[in-house]
Amino acid sequence: MSERPDQRRRLRVGIDVGGTNTDAVVLDETDSVVATAKRPTSPDVTEGLRAALDAVLAELDDPSLVTRVMLGTTHATNAILERRSLGRVAVLRLGLPATTSVPPLSDWPADLRDVVAAGAAIVRGGHFVDGRPIAPLDTDAVKRFLADVGSEADAVAVAGVFSPGSADQENQVAEIIRAELGDVAVSLSHEIGSLGLLERENATVLNAALYGVARDVTTALQDALDSRGLKVETFFAQNDGTLMAVDYAARYPVLTIGSGPANSLRGAAYLSGVEDAIVADVGGTSTDLGVLVGGFPRESAAAVEIGGVTTNFRMPDILSIALGGGTMVGAEPRSVGYRIGREALVFGGPTPTMTDAAVAAGRGTVGTHGVPDQWRVRLAEAVARADELVADAVDRVALGKADRPLIAVGGGALLLAGRIPGASEVIRPRHAEVANAVGAAIALASGRLETIVPTGNGNARAALIEKAKEEAAARAVAAGADPASVQIVELSEIPLSYLPEPAVRLQVKAAGPLSR
Repeated sequence: MSERPDQRRRLRVGIDVGGTNTDAVVLDETDSVVATAKRPTSPDVTEGLRAALDAVLAELDDPSLVTRVMLGTTHATNAILERRSLGRVAVLRLGLPATTSVPPLSDWPADLRDVVAAGAAIVRGGHFVDGRPIAPLDTDAVKRFLADVGSEADAVAVAGVFSPGSADQENQVAEIIRAELGDVAVSLSHEIGSLGLLERENATVLNAALYGVARDVTTALQDALDSRGLKVETFFAQNDGTLMAVDYAARYPVLTIGSGPANSLRGAAYLSGVEDAIVADVGGTSTDLGVLVGGFPRESAAAVEIGGVTTNFRMPDILSIALGGGTMVGAEPRSVGYRIGREALVFGGPTPTMTDAAVAAGRGTVGTHGVPDQWRVRLAEAVARADELVADAVDRVALGKADRPLIAVGGGALLLAGRIPGASEVIRPRHAEVANAVGAAIALASGRLETIVPTGNGNARAALIEKAKEEAAARAVAAGADPASVQIVELSEIPLSYLPEPAVRLQVKAAGPLSR
């Protein structure tokens, strides 16, 4: 769909790859929507991406005005869930003699561990929470391990005890790896997760296993752009609702895993103009509910499990329920997925879906066929069950706060009732069906840092906090932010107990618009 305002302005394209549809949108420099498209996600994901890109470019008078493309993708998530295209990773933990009771990857599903693990070792090293070394780094043991597994590994993951508070040993190991193995990919845990060792180690190994996937996605996207004559900057959406440049995404592909829900929440905030709300993103297979706080996704306080692996990097606090436009009535929670255009009753197909139920209930007009009378009773019952499911989910994410509005987005948003218990009102913004792609297109670039800061010496504490802010800002710039516009948007201090010297866990996030 094209709105054709002044297209001499520079344009940017946001793309979001979902399980059922791939959505694309074009925005101009004023963030006005110029064109939108929704195409079925293909089994290999990439073809659906190309189809959506072609559809929005066809709406433009001059596609050469596109200067940036932002992509939110499920490639990394699918690779982990399906155990495919993952690299072999050598895992090195810096933690002797303190961390031998739970070896690396011991809590992983066996099938995933068999695909990813190229060997693991624990060597002397690591730090106490206050930064003091547990033991000197055993460089000889590091070299022996690399000699044993180097030919088997596509990448090396390094995790040291409390390395977010003191990263010197991990950085030293990275130098040894490059000296011993050459240009092999290295994933360092202090750049990936927060303090908990096992969860941070898991996230670091997943990140290392995804380097090949990130390379393939980047190549496919670049090929698609090159074949269409587009010379643009490309960015990937990450799981906190912000962007990262391609080079940054190549180093941290695991950060793209939660990008879909985060894009939807950011897009919902922009399209509605409401920054504090519940968001329900109704897709073809599921409905994702999250909460906007100040225009950004509320983050999960719990550990995040991905493909059976527990991690601790920050993700949106999302509640997913098995309700989507393609959900098959009478066979819940199964969905026809991207086949809805030929399966649903309203498209002349044989399968009753929740889209048919919503149309039968008068909540919207979709498709090319009417709903047969013999299905109406069952579809009405399905709508009633769905309303109860949504109300329960809203109650769970609201955490007792019932005065927030609910923003309904996604291609299946017509499933939602006009009034929902637990929400003050239901808002249906224009272009809600492509809110996820809009979220990718309007996102900022960001950088995070987590570390330990002692509180005893006021001057030293202030200097360390300032250094942490500078490092977070530098990471935002590395992700693509304009250095002149980066701001500290989050700074939290969490007191730590049982230490010889008082200290806090410092979390800093910097964000800013993309460089011009």
